[in-house]
Amino acid sequence: MNSVFRLCFSGLIALLFLSLTISAQEKKSNPKKGSNPKKGSTSPKRVEIVDPKDVGPDYLIQGEYSGNLSGNSEEGKMGAQVIALGNDEFNVVLFKGGLPGDGWDGQHKMSCKAKMKENKAEVDDNDFQGTIANGKIELTKKNQSGRGKLTRVVRKSPMEGKKAPNGAIVLFDGTSTDEWKNAKIIELSDGKVLSNGIDSKKTFQSFRLHVEFRLPYMPYARGQGRSNSGVYLQNHYEVQILDSFGLKGLNNECGGLYTLSAPSVNMCYPPLQWQTYDIDYTAPVFDSAGKKTKDAIVTVVHNGVKVQDKIALKRPTGGQDNKESPLPGILHLQSHGNKVYFRNVWIEEVK
Repeated sequence: MNSVFRLCFSGLIALLFLSLTISAQEKKSNPKKGSNPKKGSTSPKRVEIVDPKDVGPDYLIQGEYSGNLSGNSEEGKMGAQVIALGNDEFNVVLFKGGLPGDGWDGQHKMSCKAKMKENKAEVDDNDFQGTIANGKIELTKKNQSGRGKLTRVVRKSPMEGKKAPNGAIVLFDGTSTDEWKNAKIIELSDGKVLSNGIDSKKTFQSFRLHVEFRLPYMPYARGQGRSNSGVYLQNHYEVQILDSFGLKGLNNECGGLYTLSAPSVNMCYPPLQWQTYDIDYTAPVFDSAGKKTKDAIVTVVHNGVKVQDKIALKRPTGGQDNKESPLPGILHLQSHGNKVYFRNVWIEEVK
């Protein structure tokens, strides 16, 4: 009797388990109303273009524009930055007075959306409507008589191609990676560039550093996932590199001292344009007991515009060596999973 009972009980358990399994499978294949993923939803698309020859038509819409707004009380010079967002969509940021570093008053700006239709992008937002095509923006301000006409411009840093002074150490000129550990030369259609994720073989105290860098084109990426790298001074303090073209200009964006100091103006150019950092760095001072008595000081000139002016670095920025020291330190060009490349890198030690 007991064995029969045990057999029946075991059978009931097996049936119950089978029932629960079938129910779970049905729920998985037929989720409740409202729990379905959005129709056609997919994970974010990844596009990372490193060579200008490979760009598509959306890149020719993206970029900087300069011109004038006329016909109303706000007439005058105007700048625009058009940022590609993927899926034929763009964000358009308008700057009163001109582009950042070229007339913008640092306060007045507004943004609107644009969408690619056939061979042009159409702007139709709350404030503006118009078109972007063939290197021109034509805008009409809704409910007013104002009209804007702007032409695409490609700015070049006045520091691009700056030659190393006598006595400086050339860290990369396109011919050799001898000054770096684990570095590679990458040949693109427009020249040879230096890889990232590398350390200098030499160590340094105070110095003047020149670096040229280029961001890959990543229209679908956002935030810190969009062309992220950095220049680490003595392996302690990061001058951030990021595709923050058209963004606010925060301390974790291009020209920022990571988590410590935002740039005074966002001078980030569009991706695939060469940009420059010219960095004056004074190492921290320590007493004989190893106690820090003076913070490191840094000034950063981004694309010819001073964006950090004698900023005291109270602490390391994280990500590399977090322990400050009186010893000389390496330069580190960060790898953050994106193909940010470098050229014309040199350093002049300051005694």
